[in-house]
Amino acid sequence: ICHFTQRSSTLSFPKLCNIFWWYHHTSISRLCSCSKTASDEKYQDPFQLGRKDLKNLYEDIKKELLVSTSELKEMCDYYFDGKGKAFRPMIVVLMARACNIHHNNSREVQASQRSVAIIAEMIHTASLVHDDVIDDANSRRGKMTVNQIWGERKAVLAGDFILSAASVALARIGNTTIISVLTQVIEDLVRGEFLQLGSKENENERFAHYLEKTFKKTASLIANSCKAVSILGCPDPKVHEIAYQYGKNVGIAFQLIDDVLDFTSCADRLGKPTAADLKLGLATGPVLFACRQFPEMNAMIMRRFSKPGDVERARKYVLQSDGVQQTTYLAQRYCHEATREISKLRPSPEREALIQLTEMVLMRDK
Repeated sequence: ICHFTQRSSTLSFPKLCNIFWWYHHTSISRLCSCSKTASDEKYQDPFQLGRKDLKNLYEDIKKELLVSTSELKEMCDYYFDGKGKAFRPMIVVLMARACNIHHNNSREVQASQRSVAIIAEMIHTASLVHDDVIDDANSRRGKMTVNQIWGERKAVLAGDFILSAASVALARIGNTTIISVLTQVIEDLVRGEFLQLGSKENENERFAHYLEKTFKKTASLIANSCKAVSILGCPDPKVHEIAYQYGKNVGIAFQLIDDVLDFTSCADRLGKPTAADLKLGLATGPVLFACRQFPEMNAMIMRRFSKPGDVERARKYVLQSDGVQQTTYLAQRYCHEATREISKLRPSPEREALIQLTEMVLMRDK
């Protein structure tokens, strides 16, 4: 996925842990103090700054989902209720503005760039609908899942329909490069799901497997959406790479913090049950780091926490270990890399907001 992940596949897991520990104790405090002073001077609230471009976002999505069947419409409207933070579309419009300003000081978001933000949210939501079916999930964002209300078969079809509507909107942009970049996201989502269904016996391969799954399932959408708007706004391939790297690193950090919150946040705050990943048989970052201190967890990982009491024991081990702390340090490492990349663009309020966003990813509690 990146130089960091590629290196991880050749390093032993204990060495990896030591690198993360060393990185934290030599760099993280410096990173936090540096970014704090920069953002204090010119603090930009990403949500405020991105709001003008996201006005009527969900109404526009619903226009893409015009259907004759009332039940299908009801299902599609269920998640597009306008109550989400629209995290992904917001990153996309901020990146569009930052790249446009970098290229020719244009302060407008192109219609095609805004379309990418809409398509990103549609692909993301379709993947949530399908994930909830695969996981047999009961709740999402604090309410019942589509599969619980309408049943699995109809939920699968609703997810397919949202994906097909996103594909139509993508074709309408009329740019083959953009089509290629964003269809990669759909391929990665499927491959990521397959990676999640498998597990590695070799401890050293396990972490690389986890990071690759994290990239494909979460970060690819953000990385490729950022790349798409940079291509539409600026001809420079270096800028396309900056946008991609920023999105990739923020996306991986976002998921790492999500995996931490599965152990540290209460269900009410999270909007879904805690220890959900363990119940699904998944070994995320906190579990893999905890294994270093509690090797007996390896057997549990291989049987996907399927024996009675496995989930409770594994959760206890994680909270007794430094697994949560180490995963948080790793997320900080990715956020630092994202900040380093986006800082290569010309200064702009949007660039500062994207830097600020990396801190918000680390500080979120739901």
